[in-house]
Amino acid sequence: MRLELRHLRAVCTIADTGSVSKAASVLGIAQPALTAQLQRIESTLGAPLFERDRRGVRPTQLGQLVLERARVVLPAVDGLQEEASRIAEQERAVPRYRVGSVNGPFLSGLVQRLTEAEPQAEVITQVSWSAAELAEVVFEGGADFALIGTCGDGDAPSERPLTWTTLALDPVFVLLAESHPLAGRSEVALAELADSRWAVTPGDGCFGDCFARECAKAGFSPRAVYEVDVASCVGMAQDGQAVVLCQATFRYTPGLVVMPLAGAPLSWRHQLGWRPGSVSPDLVERLSGHALHAYRESVGRNDRYESWLVEHPEFGPQR
Repeated sequence: MRLELRHLRAVCTIADTGSVSKAASVLGIAQPALTAQLQRIESTLGAPLFERDRRGVRPTQLGQLVLERARVVLPAVDGLQEEASRIAEQERAVPRYRVGSVNGPFLSGLVQRLTEAEPQAEVITQVSWSAAELAEVVFEGGADFALIGTCGDGDAPSERPLTWTTLALDPVFVLLAESHPLAGRSEVALAELADSRWAVTPGDGCFGDCFARECAKAGFSPRAVYEVDVASCVGMAQDGQAVVLCQATFRYTPGLVVMPLAGAPLSWRHQLGWRPGSVSPDLVERLSGHALHAYRESVGRNDRYESWLVEHPEFGPQR
């Protein structure tokens, strides 16, 4: 038999009352049952814990040792349980959103929406270029949700059993310098950019393959593709050094034109993922609603994309 907290409580109660019969009354159990329990405890420890006489019971030397340790352990355990209950109650009362995101139109607006709509909520964010890395973080419990993007033909990371839902589907546009010869057009065919150099931000998934495939369909292979950070992409486009693949929700930036590609050969699917059973359906619904509101606001800040969606209703929010 292994000692349990209930055994320590029984020993302390016997010592405090000075009698097995009185301790049984306090503990709400029959005296024979408590006597048998005490005998099992003493058998486990190898010696009696109490001396018995007509005046009651007195702790033996071993009994004193057990009581000294028990009077430290039991209050500590009680305090732990009280503190855990308090924290658990606070967590139940205060919503918590832990969101990992790749580069996309959701995160900043989502944080704003959450903090405005639920000012008491705890909002924790992290970012990564890798959708697979974010999926792993969610699966391991380091985040509740992952906001990722996949090219139109691609699937969300499948190495971990997460639940995924599509929030929005966007075409991929390009950034051109305002001085670019094609900048005044309403759209441009991919083939018309055959002689261009290209810049993209890093990330995993199939987008690189999708881009190469669509270029091949258009009859060319890209002269050069530079993988750089967002600021460098913007700078290279503004300077006319490269054409930049961008999300259609890209905000207006001086010196740049956000240009649709004719026929929308490339698309980007925004997906929200979570581990089944780790968050409530209500939390999923609230976060999805805030994310979609943030997405719609990002669309509204881009007049060209907002007008383009009118003619292409299959794109945009998917919920």
